[in-house]
Amino acid sequence: MAVAFAILITGFGIVAGGRIKFTFMPKVEGDVITANIQMPFGTPLEVTEKVSKEVLAKAQQVLKEKGGDLELSRGIYSDLGAVRSGGGPGGGQSTSGGHLAYVQVFLIPADERTVTTSEFANAWRSAVGEVAGVESLQFQFNIGPGSGQPVQVELSHRDATTLERAASALAEQLETYAGIFDVDDGYTLGKDQLDLKLRPEARALGLTETDLARQVRAAFYGAEVGRQQRGRDELRIFVRRPLSERTSEADIENMLIRTPAGGEIPLAQAAEVIRGNSYTSISRVDGKRVLTVSSDLDETMTSTAEVINNMMSSVLPDLARDMPGLTFGPAGQEQDRAESLGSLKIGFLFALFVMFALMAMAFKSYSQPLIIMTAIPFGFVGALGGHLLLGFDLSMISMMGIVALSGVVVNDSLVLVDAVNEFRGNGMTTWEAVVAGTTRRFRPILLTSLTTFFGLAPMIMETSPQARFLVPMAVSLGFGILFTTFIALLIVPCLYLALEDFRRLFGRHSEATPEPAE
Repeated sequence: MAVAFAILITGFGIVAGGRIKFTFMPKVEGDVITANIQMPFGTPLEVTEKVSKEVLAKAQQVLKEKGGDLELSRGIYSDLGAVRSGGGPGGGQSTSGGHLAYVQVFLIPADERTVTTSEFANAWRSAVGEVAGVESLQFQFNIGPGSGQPVQVELSHRDATTLERAASALAEQLETYAGIFDVDDGYTLGKDQLDLKLRPEARALGLTETDLARQVRAAFYGAEVGRQQRGRDELRIFVRRPLSERTSEADIENMLIRTPAGGEIPLAQAAEVIRGNSYTSISRVDGKRVLTVSSDLDETMTSTAEVINNMMSSVLPDLARDMPGLTFGPAGQEQDRAESLGSLKIGFLFALFVMFALMAMAFKSYSQPLIIMTAIPFGFVGALGGHLLLGFDLSMISMMGIVALSGVVVNDSLVLVDAVNEFRGNGMTTWEAVVAGTTRRFRPILLTSLTTFFGLAPMIMETSPQARFLVPMAVSLGFGILFTTFIALLIVPCLYLALEDFRRLFGRHSEATPEPAE
């Protein structure tokens, strides 16, 4: 019992000490690598195309270095004017424009090549390096629910300028972490725009913002003066200034604005012209304007929880102190992980209570169900050992497998305790009943566990990307029930005898004949 509980404590210590990492969803490498290129908004298409060709050339270079185009790749595809949407904030949005492009490398199936997808993506990223003028360059190759950016922090502030400064500062701090790459500060400045603020002297002449906007729009876009019907089509007629008078910013400042009284005033005197930018998108959560700073990471060097916890404890409080009114919190995978684990914990506790209640009614005892349920934490140790043996990180799918395992592992202990009770009811001593019951249930317990494990073995050994997402659940179930078999055959009988010792110690003798003294 001491050895068993030492193993149990060691298992929980390995997880608490970070020896095995926890990811929200297991990352499954696909066969397609996508490089999303985002230039500053308004970048000419020719400039975007030049950068796209440079990224494409680096992909071909890496293919040759890794063994040749035909041995690794099924083809390369590039496109201008869009990006391939992935996980993370805005992942489902459709974005297009001349400042966007993407390049895709289609690798042959994983079992037919010696280079993994992540190795190729890292080599491609290193070959491209820092590209001048690029606002964002991200490489995506994971598939499934875990394909989004693992590190995401949500910032909120009433002032947009302060919020942007906070996002930039956090992104700079995030880049200093080991294993962090593809950092995105969460905001993109759109096209240049001119904001017109009406002056008091113009307002005194009777002008309003509506008058100012209507006259500027009519001069440069046009004012509709009539419509004509031509067959099935309707032709709209617009009047606007000649092309030579609407080609530069000076034409805006020098145009004359008519007052309600019939006079004219230069626009530069009627309004203050302020240069600015139009945002491509504005995100709000609960009515508050937010920016999400995100990044990808190398799981061999750090973990999502480690980075998020470090930022929450040191970096973000300092930012909030320097910028009063700034609020922050985890977003994306970390937020989903906390919510999912919270609901899973509540469901797990409810399931344990129901199992205990059912067994207490069946055995007419409160102590024997506890002995049976001691197999549940040892199932977690077996699942942990399986993950360490096969090189998997713990994930939400693993935890679901462990919860499902808790309902399976009690079966072995249940039938063993039931057999012991049966022998005790026939007049055997506690010691004789435990030995006889364990001997009688040895073969069915062992066969049940082995058949379950070998039934899950094909899924555990599966290598296809479509099935690897479920492998951690199979690992938890298979190795958990295999390890619990030995617990049921060794520790449960010991706990049963120990329980009788405690009963005698506190003067509560069982109904069976006392054991003979040895």
